[in-house]
Amino acid sequence: MNENKCYSTARDLAKSIQSREVSAREVMEAHLKQIERVNPKVNAIVSLNDEQALIEADKADKALASGKKTGPFHGLPIAIKDTHNARGFPMTSGSLALKDNISTEDDLLVERLRKAGAIVIGKTNVPEFGAGAHTFNEVFGVTRNPYDLNRTAGGSSGGAAVAVTCGMLPFADGSDMGGSCRFPAAFNNVVGMRTSPGRVPTYPKPALFSPLATQGPISRNVEDAAFMMSVMSGPDSRSPISIEESGEQFLRPFSRKANDLRIAWSADLGGAFPIDSEIRSNIEEQMKVFSDLGCQVEEASPELSEADEVFHIFRAWEFEMSHKELFERYQEVMKPSFIWNFNKGRELRGVDIGRAERLRNELYHRMRVFFQQYDALILPVSQVPPFEVDQEAPHQINGVRMENYIDWMRSSYYISALGNPALSIPGGFTSDGLPIGLQIVGPHRADYNVLQIGYLFEQATKHGDKRPKISGLHESQISD
Repeated sequence: MNENKCYSTARDLAKSIQSREVSAREVMEAHLKQIERVNPKVNAIVSLNDEQALIEADKADKALASGKKTGPFHGLPIAIKDTHNARGFPMTSGSLALKDNISTEDDLLVERLRKAGAIVIGKTNVPEFGAGAHTFNEVFGVTRNPYDLNRTAGGSSGGAAVAVTCGMLPFADGSDMGGSCRFPAAFNNVVGMRTSPGRVPTYPKPALFSPLATQGPISRNVEDAAFMMSVMSGPDSRSPISIEESGEQFLRPFSRKANDLRIAWSADLGGAFPIDSEIRSNIEEQMKVFSDLGCQVEEASPELSEADEVFHIFRAWEFEMSHKELFERYQEVMKPSFIWNFNKGRELRGVDIGRAERLRNELYHRMRVFFQQYDALILPVSQVPPFEVDQEAPHQINGVRMENYIDWMRSSYYISALGNPALSIPGGFTSDGLPIGLQIVGPHRADYNVLQIGYLFEQATKHGDKRPKISGLHESQISD
């Protein structure tokens, strides 16, 4: 196997552990050493318990030696996003209100990861309550972009994406309300997926019948994202919207041919939002890749202007519903942008939510018809490259003032309002070496198809092979 265990694929690492070519302890020691070396520079992994991680790795090796049946992730290290519960670890959500909170049980997703054999070693850093696409908080501080330490890592799964791109983890879990898997994946040159609602069931977090937030994988390539999906997805009676299809479908080899694909693309959804000139130029350039592959490529986009209102209403509603008790006790220690969003939820009336549901239904059917013509819609993940780390959010794009801390995120949150699956995949770099993500949006519940298209693009470009210098890879494999 690859001598550098920290940059072997998750699939290869799992196979090597199962075949006993390498021990779980050796894999764990390699990743802990990488964390010790790199994490102080980027602050991606928090609440690390390395002593317990090694104990669990030894147990994993003993289980294999005894012939015990093991799961597909057996012996692989993982750190859990700090908005999710992992038994025995802190769950702070990046908030002083929860700084002393220790989880006594696993969330459903963590339960599945552990059952598959993954070893939880710590948590990954997040913005407070996962609010915003820049990872900083008053509990653990800011997570920095390893391609430029003065830039944001994105968020809210910022710690997860940085840990994966730097070889501190083979893969990680994320969640996505307005782009929280997609932004950090784009800003760190890895793969991140917003899954279809119900594809990855949630518990004990309330499984709303029309949720904005979903959970999904973050990995260094598409095959590892599918590998994660094989465990993360699948039905569970505790989630009333869980999709009945088995996760095993994600283990099927990608066999889709490019020459029968119909690809629509747009830089700005027909002028729906401003976009940085380098991002616009990049997507135009990447569309040539799909053309060269033999796809039918056409600049086209559905009318999605109502998605802005839908997203803002449901986001505010979910914030107020999820955090009401904590807000009433700890408002004085919460960040202003979160307070603003929470209060927007308190102002909502039944008629507002009813209108948002009606508009979302109209958007669903508009997208359904659109995808009768196309297999995928391709957009930028972000309207801007990674911005300065001391800003909470961009103040303007191309001279257009941003009204609030999420106004710059429309390229992703419009898609969140629709409920369609969307993949963020490495799409190249800016002139100063900052990663750019390409967003592949698919039809309703077509998660596997989206991954197949991403795989074709990934194999044609190899953008995702370029790692940051601080990761410590050989010069031929790292960014300039």
